[in-house]
Amino acid sequence: MGRGKLRIYLGAAPGVGKTYAMLSEAHRRVERGTDCVVAFVEHYGRPRTEVMLHGLEQIPRKELAYRDTTFTEMDVDAVLERAPAVALVDELAHTNVPGSRNDKRWQDVEELLAAGIDVVSTVNIQHLESLGDVVESITGVRQRETVPDEVVRRADQIELVDMSPQALRRRMAHGNIYKPDKVDAALSNYFRPGNLTALRELALLWVADRVDEYLQEYRSEHHVSKIWGSRERIVVGLTGGPEGRTLIRRAARLAEKGAGGEVLAVYIARSDGLTSASPKELAAQRTLVEDLGGTFHHVIGDDIPAALLEFARGVNATQIVLGSSRRKAWQYVFGPGVGALVARESGPDLDVHIVTHDEVAKGRGLPVARGARLGRSRIIWGWLVGVAGPVLLTLLLTHVDAELGLANDMLLFLALTVAAALLGGLFPALASAAVGSFLLNWFFTPPLHRLTIADPRNIVAIGVFFAVAVAVASVVDLAARRTHQAARLRAESEILSFLAGSVLRGETTLDALLERVRETFGMESVALLERESDVAPWTCAGGVGPRSLVERPEEADVDVPVGDHMALALSGRVLPAEDRRVLAAFAAQAAVMLDRQRLESEAEQARALAEGNRIRTALLAAVSHDLRTPLAAIKAAVTSLRSDDVAWSDEDQAELLEGIEEGADRLDHLVGNLLDMSRLQTGTVTPLIREIDLDEVVPMALGGVPEDSVDLDIPETLPMVAVDPGLLERSVANIVENAVKYSSGRQRVLVAASALGDRVELRVVDRGPGVPDEAKERIFEPFQRYGDAPRGTGVGLGLAVARGFAESMGGTLEAEDTPGGGLTMVLTLQAVAVRPQYGPFLPAEAAS
Repeated sequence: MGRGKLRIYLGAAPGVGKTYAMLSEAHRRVERGTDCVVAFVEHYGRPRTEVMLHGLEQIPRKELAYRDTTFTEMDVDAVLERAPAVALVDELAHTNVPGSRNDKRWQDVEELLAAGIDVVSTVNIQHLESLGDVVESITGVRQRETVPDEVVRRADQIELVDMSPQALRRRMAHGNIYKPDKVDAALSNYFRPGNLTALRELALLWVADRVDEYLQEYRSEHHVSKIWGSRERIVVGLTGGPEGRTLIRRAARLAEKGAGGEVLAVYIARSDGLTSASPKELAAQRTLVEDLGGTFHHVIGDDIPAALLEFARGVNATQIVLGSSRRKAWQYVFGPGVGALVARESGPDLDVHIVTHDEVAKGRGLPVARGARLGRSRIIWGWLVGVAGPVLLTLLLTHVDAELGLANDMLLFLALTVAAALLGGLFPALASAAVGSFLLNWFFTPPLHRLTIADPRNIVAIGVFFAVAVAVASVVDLAARRTHQAARLRAESEILSFLAGSVLRGETTLDALLERVRETFGMESVALLERESDVAPWTCAGGVGPRSLVERPEEADVDVPVGDHMALALSGRVLPAEDRRVLAAFAAQAAVMLDRQRLESEAEQARALAEGNRIRTALLAAVSHDLRTPLAAIKAAVTSLRSDDVAWSDEDQAELLEGIEEGADRLDHLVGNLLDMSRLQTGTVTPLIREIDLDEVVPMALGGVPEDSVDLDIPETLPMVAVDPGLLERSVANIVENAVKYSSGRQRVLVAASALGDRVELRVVDRGPGVPDEAKERIFEPFQRYGDAPRGTGVGLGLAVARGFAESMGGTLEAEDTPGGGLTMVLTLQAVAVRPQYGPFLPAEAAS
């Protein structure tokens, strides 16, 4: 059975109509005869959405009890047993009630997909994990319920349900989304026009990026090389010169004119002697382009214009930005320049901008070196000059009456030989020397038109000419080869320097390094393969590229072994042997990076184990003394009551029973804190958030302290807070008990609350000895008790549990000095501006 397909309706905000669109799609499929069921859809009392459920088969929900309350969740087993063709599952980012089959609803969806069931679901843009910080900065609300981006990106179809902010606010005002008593608060807080506009832009850009990924995959699969200008993507060609910053800024301005424009700066280092670039200037230009939101790329290419155009077409660019040439006028004898060649070969689908700058015509150093890898056109010209040149020169000299003499004729032929060497290398020069010697003998050495030479001095002259021609050609060719080797080594050093710099800049992920290899060598895919032994199968430790990754090194176009059981496999083209030296450095770095990632993972596990060992050691210490103390008191009181030797009075019996009750309460409190800390350490605390007033929770938290030890000041005008009432009660109880314990006894502990912006602060003020600044954070660590607290007063978990619970609800707990002496604990909670969006108590703002 194949895997099911996932279709997601993505919205910018609650209320845009995702659930309605999903139900409409379900009705269309049912009309076509598709077996479609409602696995879980929440209509939140919206009449139009509720009507859409009529006529659709609904799978009964599963009831779960949690904290004396019954909740309903999707019954995954029932859906799997029913095995429909399509299942509707609302709110993909939802967190399931503790005790459910999976922690998150998207994990339930994965099970349905694995069973071959197609799923249609919904999600809001603010629930994507990567956008949590951005959404919080826009709305001021941290999303507790998130779904990994990769889960949404893997969807077979993503449909954006869009609505303008004005239309959404009108829908809200008409009561189509929330109940009337919540409309004003929603419109003035979360649903402000600015918030909705920013969220809408996030959704549009995210979907546009996903569409761009689909487009790249399609172009790669169908080998489409022609540019499809679906969005403005601007490539900036850099030479490492000072004009690069001007080009980057100009490209950024061009990108701003088109929505979603992207800037890609590329520096192409070629091995045939491109003028050296300044590493410092390239680093500055890289920083600039990244600050402007673009990306920097470093590519090797022997033909700069061709490599630049190939890169631009590979990324589906629409424009190229180049600077006006820095060559002086005389340097154009070596060619028309990169800008002219790129503009000529770009074609009608790629615009080329030539930007003027302050460095125009100020020179760019030495001309391009003429080394090996001359290219087909250079070699052809070399042979033409070496073979046809002497023939043309002979025709010219034989038809001119001027008698230059044999010596001058030889110098002219020697000049052609040198020219042939410069253009085409050694072999055209040798051919030129041979042809020139023959023509000098036949046409210019008596007797003419015969291969014999009458004057012995002419024999010596022609012999010397041939020897000099061969020597000059060899020296020129050797110099060109040395130049090429130097340029090649320089290019390799640039790549290796860039590799080292990338590591120092923090580009230490394996995928980032493999992507750099693929981009640098122009490959289609790169994979790092490993195996445990010589006979074990190969496994992929990491890979990048749109093309399917190879499973064995033998299947790759290029493979570089790394040790005995690891290899770097590249697919796309066969690389020359000289490229393998640099590729070997990349391969070694990839192996080191893989080992580093695994060591970091093992170190993290070791830290977790060490923390667990520390907790266990402290727990044993607590059990050995702090838990035994109340048990000893209970044991002594019970033994006394059961003794037949003493006749206890009613007052004595009441006192002993009171001691038993106090010891049991104390023991219950200690065990409760230990269990709470265990939940926090294992990450199993799942807050069930709802709106509540502080004056409903705080008085209940004061039951464990004497009545006359606390003054309570909680105004009735405070806004409601979004908390888990049970966790908040435990947090406040621990904070107040700690304050009463360390208070001087003459002054009561003050518990006061106030509103500050979108937060509510609960301050617990004592007049005790206080805590120095260097110890304020340490008192929140588990099993820590400040100062000379007597044994038996607790295991040092109260404040640690209080902070852990506060942070799990999205709040904070900090310690401050009390003016005049003492310590103030500040518990900050999120005020209810809009309903929070998490937990089974799913508020209306999170509804679709």
